[in-house]
Amino acid sequence: MSRTVSPSSNQPYGVARVTSVWDLARSSFYAARNREHHRHSPQKRGPKVRSDEELVVEIRELLTAPIFTGEGYRKIWARLRHKGVRTCKDRVLRLLREHQLLSPSRQPEPTPTNPHEGTIVATAPDQMWGTDATATFTEAEGNV
Repeated sequence: MSRTVSPSSNQPYGVARVTSVWDLARSSFYAARNREHHRHSPQKRGPKVRSDEELVVEIRELLTAPIFTGEGYRKIWARLRHKGVRTCKDRVLRLLREHQLLSPSRQPEPTPTNPHEGTIVATAPDQMWGTDATATFTEAEGNV
């Protein structure tokens, strides 16, 4: 009745006017409307849970069209949320591991090998070719 348009003013009557004429509290009107609204919703409340197989299909779709060069589980999780798929990061990481969809991790750089590999051979006798910082040369005293 509150949405009904008045023939004389061409405006809706409004909730306040209708409840005052009917001698009804507005809180009772809104509570009844709220009960009626919830009576017609047969679905369960809360987030819609997807199966692991459905979620893996969504993840594979995101991985086929990459936005970034390397996409880890956090970027995939964020893109899923942006797409409207609600899940947790741990579940995304678990599914990426189980289906071998994680991006390859960085490999350690190879360490250069020592060119003489522990054996030093001098080319001439009594030739100083290296120092261990225990001796130094001065002009006044010579080799100290």
